[in-house]
Amino acid sequence: MTTSPVRLRAEAAPDQPDVTPALEELYRGFEQELLVPLWTEIGDLMPAHPRSRAVPHLWRWGSLRRLAEQAGDLVPVGRGGERRAIALANPGLGGRPFATPTLWAAIQYLMPGEDAPEHRHTQHAFRFVVEGSGVWTVVGGDPVPMNRGDFLPQAGWNWHAHHNATDRPLAWIDGLDIPFQYATEAQFFEFGRDEIGDAERTTPERSRSERLWGHPGLRPLGAPAPTPGSPLLAYKWEFTDRALADQLALEKEGYAGTVEPGHAAVRYSNPHTGGDVLPTVRAEFHRIARGAGTAPVRETGSSVYQVFDGAGTVTVGDRTWSVTRGDLFVVPSWAHFSARSEAGSSDSDSGALDLFRFSDAPVFEALHLDRQESTR
Repeated sequence: MTTSPVRLRAEAAPDQPDVTPALEELYRGFEQELLVPLWTEIGDLMPAHPRSRAVPHLWRWGSLRRLAEQAGDLVPVGRGGERRAIALANPGLGGRPFATPTLWAAIQYLMPGEDAPEHRHTQHAFRFVVEGSGVWTVVGGDPVPMNRGDFLPQAGWNWHAHHNATDRPLAWIDGLDIPFQYATEAQFFEFGRDEIGDAERTTPERSRSERLWGHPGLRPLGAPAPTPGSPLLAYKWEFTDRALADQLALEKEGYAGTVEPGHAAVRYSNPHTGGDVLPTVRAEFHRIARGAGTAPVRETGSSVYQVFDGAGTVTVGDRTWSVTRGDLFVVPSWAHFSARSEAGSSDSDSGALDLFRFSDAPVFEALHLDRQESTR
């Protein structure tokens, strides 16, 4: 007889049946038939509030960058490893390469003159550049430049490759919904060409997607039908920076526009639909003026933040850290989060604490499982 993976133990506890030989026999029968009674599991299956397996954690950019540089010397980019991407492994998730139960975050590193080969996957992805320039990601044959502060979304099942056209290495962060698709057993992956063509190895200042879609407030009437993700493949830093600066300027002039005093924020949106840029990932950018702080907030679903610029203090659950440019940290589901800016002109181009954030909010909203609580 095959040993059952179900293990049940009769316990003398409130709201549990009396421990008797008959109850023990019943439990052995449950085990044999692979059955689990709810009364022994309800505390874990239906807790009073979310209890995430992920824990608050901080990764220092300096350490990530140093290890990525070492990997650049030791690990080739090519078939097999496919990408020189180093994932954040949340210490609460048993060593899996997952930042949260639904989100993947990694630092990717491309050496001078290198190409990352073409492939595609059902996982929805993006790239965010915290420093440097000179790499082009080629999505569906469209070379898209990557520069500091740029956000580059890419819906699943699009062919894509990367090439570094400079004499310097470049590092950026990747975000994907790998853990979500892994848990739902919905993922597909396919290799593409080993090398991209000469026409794709060009280095235009603007991609074709930007030329068609990158005009604020203007929707091209000749555009094709909506796709699962945003048709705009690069959201330029100059526009993000200007939007945030204008919000804070309006606040100083006495007009509405910020989320709360000293806190400007924008959400990257799909210019075709007005919704999120990806079906399973929401991306935002937050700017907190020097001396300002955010009210503690908690919500269902998880987030990953990267400090783009400046310095400050962030609190996640019972953890508090001082953070600087490039640092990444995780906010698990239903963990309180707040931030205070200690940035200045010496450590921030904007004089503020700038935070890039991505989350799994679209999934929770689609399933009507979104809930937020704030002391604001």
